Amino acid sequence: MTFNFTTLAATAVLTIGIASAAGAQTIRVAHVDPDDWTASKKGAAAHVFKNVVEGETDLTVELFPAGALGNEDELVGQAQEGLTQVVLVSGAMSKICPAAGVLDIPYTFSSATIAWDVLDGDFGDALAEHCLEQTGLRTLAYGETGFRNFTNNTREIRNPEDMAGLKFRVQPIPLYVEMVKGLGGEPTPIAWTELPNALSTGVVDGQENPVGVIYNNGLHKLQEFMTLDGHVYAADFILISDEFFQSLSPAEQQVVEKAARIAGTMGRAIQQWGTAEGVNKVQEEGMQVYSPTSEEIAAFAEKAQPAVIEYLRGELGDDAAWIDRLQEAVSSAQ
Repeated sequence: MTFNFTTLAATAVLTIGIASAAGAQTIRVAHVDPDDWTASKKGAAAHVFKNVVEGETDLTVELFPAGALGNEDELVGQAQEGLTQVVLVSGAMSKICPAAGVLDIPYTFSSATIAWDVLDGDFGDALAEHCLEQTGLRTLAYGETGFRNFTNNTREIRNPEDMAGLKFRVQPIPLYVEMVKGLGGEPTPIAWTELPNALSTGVVDGQENPVGVIYNNGLHKLQEFMTLDGHVYAADFILISDEFFQSLSPAEQQVVEKAARIAGTMGRAIQQWGTAEGVNKVQEEGMQVYSPTSEEIAAFAEKAQPAVIEYLRGELGDDAAWIDRLQEAVSSAQ
């Protein structure tokens, strides 16, 4: 979409001026998901955040869902520039804080509850502090985009050997390319908007996404098989401009932090519900769904992790220590 930063900046300055004159402040909250709180994790989180903040302070919260202010990369840029105060993002975080990319190491989290324990504990706090220093954005809380799973149109995938010779669409992110290579598949980076056509025409045999994304976008109608391997757990980051956060009173800061924690929990709940409902619906509509055993998941991890970790250590440099810190935190949580 075309995005006019000059116009937005002028609007933001005007808004802040009016708010200051009235003795109140406005928090602009933006994300790229649908606004429907009953089905959208970020949509639900944003509405909960607004309700809590407005219910307990004199602050006003304005919501900008569905990419109204741009894509995730644009949203984090606006937050860093102070044009938008709060943003809910997932994949864009590792682009501005590379250490966050360790969360995408495949087969790191055996369950959502393990991921929650790690992110809501000492590791998540330390990562948030590190990213604050790197970006000027404070992580108020973690939400959930969910576990990513493989689908394809050729055969059921029960082990890495079943991946051989299959072309999988992946995000144009090197980590995902390395993961599919390690598993024996053929990674093909393709933009999200081109995915349905690539599946329909056979440019690729399969793809990988959370169950809710697969169902809500009709990808199950283009694919016959899904394997619930949960190779990557994707977290949502609820971020606030630290400069704006510091301008709030201590009482307002407490409410904003509490609201974000409740919002993150609501986003997780909606995502969990969407996953359970999505699995049932794709099966009802004819998709074959397979849940690997713990031994089969271990075989996937053995193939996928080394290539990805090697790539990350090279990319992160001194920040590669976050790989070991994450592994230690997961071990403790388990």
